[in-house]
Amino acid sequence: MKKWFVTTMITALFIVSACGGGGSNNNGSSAATNAPAATDEAAANNAGASEEPANETIVPEEGATLTVWDSKNERGFVEEMAKEFTAQYNIPVKIEEVESPDQVKKLTTDGPAGIGADIVTFPHDNLGQAASAGLILPNDFFEEETRTANAEAAVNAVTSDGILYGYPRSVETYALFYNKDLVQTPPASFDDIVTFSKTFNDPAKNKYALMWEMGNFYFNYIFFASTGGYVFGENGSNAADIGLNNDGAVEGLKSFQSLNKILPIKSGDASADIIQGKFADKSLAMTITGPWKVGDFKNLGINFGVAPIPTINGKSAVSFSGVKAWYVNSFTKYPNASRLFANFISSKAGQLKDYSLTGAIPANKEAMEDPTFKADEISSGFAAQFVNSQAMPSIPEMGSVWDPIGAALADIWNENKDPKAALDNAVTQIQEAAKGTTK
Repeated sequence: MKKWFVTTMITALFIVSACGGGGSNNNGSSAATNAPAATDEAAANNAGASEEPANETIVPEEGATLTVWDSKNERGFVEEMAKEFTAQYNIPVKIEEVESPDQVKKLTTDGPAGIGADIVTFPHDNLGQAASAGLILPNDFFEEETRTANAEAAVNAVTSDGILYGYPRSVETYALFYNKDLVQTPPASFDDIVTFSKTFNDPAKNKYALMWEMGNFYFNYIFFASTGGYVFGENGSNAADIGLNNDGAVEGLKSFQSLNKILPIKSGDASADIIQGKFADKSLAMTITGPWKVGDFKNLGINFGVAPIPTINGKSAVSFSGVKAWYVNSFTKYPNASRLFANFISSKAGQLKDYSLTGAIPANKEAMEDPTFKADEISSGFAAQFVNSQAMPSIPEMGSVWDPIGAALADIWNENKDPKAALDNAVTQIQEAAKGTTK
């Protein structure tokens, strides 16, 4: 009964926000604002969330059949889970191939028309648009289970305006790659990297201990967040609260600047291609990048490992991360059956199967500790870093951050500019650009 009451209250709040005009929500975008208003059918589905039996089980609708959208390369995994789901609940599941980044746009038209999939999946940076347009249902019935089972960073990423919508599926972040032929044990701190560089570096031969894309804010967020900086407050949702030039950010950027002494090159000379070449010919011992480089490095025959990013000033390195999740279409004719499937496919077993078939890194905490997954040094290395990550903000104002901070990083690294002055200038530019975003 307690869950019934909480669910009823959450659902009521959702209906009020959906019917009250989501256009003022900072998480929205022009596409979301122009989306069709939620229909009576979607509102009825939200209202139906309160109709849960007292024994706290969810009962799928009689005669329910489900459609799931997913990318072509994920189809095999979804087919296997669909077969298991149908065998257990006697609910047929159809799969349609729609690439994840395209699903919110397609749902904007197909949802109200009644031809959208019942369950969809997309990256967390599309959540604000989908939620503000009333396209998806809150993850209400399984909220407690979802929050308990998955890493906090993943749960935060699939939450919008304090409401949990997603059922986490997989996660992505970057980590430290190290050549095992050159580095026996991955360094625990950036101080360890500096120490290692004293015996490894040879600038005359362009040989360095560590190189990464020093001008790319995505990879350098570690020097902001690890020491107390942040992009936007309230888990990335409050654009009026910018923490990119606070005391913590300045402290971290001083550490960033100090690394120029072990990597005395211009930031523009550290492109992804240059880094890959040097990592392959062993003139580079370590780099910081993401799982998308694993295949390239394997094809080049590099004997590498992946580990969490070393600590910065004694603090765990906090990276940017992305989260994919399952969501229930608010216009579905079968909201209970859809909730059941979303929870089923996002379970520990589902996430481990996704990993075994596609290499997706699980968000589920127990799955991360599973012996099979732990034995995979590369994937488990990313998972260990994800625990200390923050979801990249998904509000429109994030688009105004990249260029000013990128310019500040270049000034700090290449011109030895005072970090505080460079960051203050960047934040001023972000604030001015954001004014236009919110008009």
